[in-house]
Amino acid sequence: MPTKSDAAALPGARAIARHVRIAPSKARRVVNLVRGLPAKEALTVLKFAPQAASDQVYKVLASAIANAENNERLDPDSLLVSEAYVDEGATLKRFRPRAQGRAFRIRKRTCHITIAVESVVAAPARPAKAAKTAAGSAPAVKAATAVAAPAKASGKAAKAAPAEADADETKPKAKAAKASAGDADKPAKPAKKAAGAKAADTTETDTAAEEGTE
Repeated sequence: MPTKSDAAALPGARAIARHVRIAPSKARRVVNLVRGLPAKEALTVLKFAPQAASDQVYKVLASAIANAENNERLDPDSLLVSEAYVDEGATLKRFRPRAQGRAFRIRKRTCHITIAVESVVAAPARPAKAAKTAAGSAPAVKAATAVAAPAKASGKAAKAAPAEADADETKPKAKAAKASAGDADKPAKPAKKAAGAKAADTTETDTAAEEGTE
C-alpha cells in the first residue's frame, strides 16, 4: 500500500465538480474520510459510505483516477489521494408561503468538490532489518534455554532432597529399633551369669560334703 511520507511524489491529476447541489458542510464530512488514502481504498470507502454526498465524491475521485491513467500514463494502483477539499458555491434562494401571507426564505446551497491524486512509489523493502532481527532472536533463544536448564536442574534437586530427608529420618528410627533390641537382649546375660554362679555354689557344697564324709 503506497504512502505519501516514505516516497517521492510524481506528477498527478485532479478532477473538479462544480455547482453540486449538496451543502458544503455535508460534502466535507465525506471528503474527510478519503483524504490521504490510496485511490483504490478510497473508492471502496465511498462505495459503502452511508452519506448522500458519497455518490458525488465517488464520481469526482473516479474521474481524477481516469485523468491520471489516461492523460498522465500513471499506474492506478500507485495513486494516492493527496488533496480533497470542498468550496462553497452559489446559493439558490427560494421562498415558501407561510401563515398570514408571509414568505420564508429557503437557501439551496451548492458546492465545488476538488480531488487531486498523485502517483507514489512504494519504499523498497529492507531485508537487512529482518536478518538483524533473526540474528538478535537467536541469542534470546539461547538465553532462554540457558535459563531453563538450571530451572530443570533445581527441580531435580528439589525432588531428590525430600528423598534424602526421608532416608535421614529412617536412619535414626532404625538405630533406635536396634538399640531397643539390644537392651532387650542385655538383661538375659546377667540371668545366665546368675545361673552359672548358682551352679558353681552347688558344686562347691557338693564337694565340701564329699570331703566331710571322707
